Amino acid sequence: MEFEKYMETKFPNLSLRPALFYSWDIGIRFELGTEWKREYCNGNSPYHKGVYHRAVTLFKASHLEDEEIFIVANVNDYGDKKTFEHKIKVFYSYVKDKNVLYKLKHKVIPYIFPEDDEEGKYKTHRFILKCKTSDIKYVSLLKAICNQDLGIKPSIIHDVFFINIKRETIFHVYDDRGCDLLSNSTETIRDIYNKYTQWILDYDRVEIDSVFK
Repeated sequence: MEFEKYMETKFPNLSLRPALFYSWDIGIRFELGTEWKREYCNGNSPYHKGVYHRAVTLFKASHLEDEEIFIVANVNDYGDKKTFEHKIKVFYSYVKDKNVLYKLKHKVIPYIFPEDDEEGKYKTHRFILKCKTSDIKYVSLLKAICNQDLGIKPSIIHDVFFINIKRETIFHVYDDRGCDLLSNSTETIRDIYNKYTQWILDYDRVEIDSVFK
C-alpha cells in the first residue's frame, strides 16, 4: 500500500497513536485550549472559539490547499461498535466531493494500544484517504475533533491524523487541549515554530526549544 511504504520511508517505526510528540525527535506540541471556565458549555464561548481558532490556524500553516495529504483515522473496535457507521461519520460528512471516497482504504490492524488489551480481544480499523487539502471541509472536521470531550455536537472521538506528503509532516489534534506537529526536518516547520511560539505547551517548551535552537 502506498501509505505504508510512505510511512516506512519517511517515519520509520513510528506508530500513529497518541502521544505522537513523545514518539518522534522533531516535533512541536501546541496548546489549544486556555482559560477554561465551568460556565463555558457551548461552542460560542471564548474558550471554544480560541480552541477552534488555534487548531484551524495551525492546520492552515501546515497545509496548502493544493497539497496532497493522507488522512488516517483509527477506529478502535471493542466488539460493540459498527465500523461502517464510524467510517461514514469521519469521512463522508467532511469530504466535499463524495467521488473522492472511492479512494478510501480500510485495513484491520492489531489494537493500537496493546498495553491495554492483555487478552487480545480488541482491534483497530484504520481508514486511509489520499486527497488534497481542498477536498475536505477541514474547518468543520477540526472543530468536530476538538469537540470530542466537550459535550458538543458534532464530535469525532477517533484519532485522526493529517500527513502532508510533500512536506513530510504529521498533524494531530488529540482533543481541545492541544495538537502535535511532527516533521522530518526542523527547517520544514521552523517558521511555524517561530510564528506561533507563544502557543507552544509550556510543559514541553524546554525540550522543543532545544530541538530548534
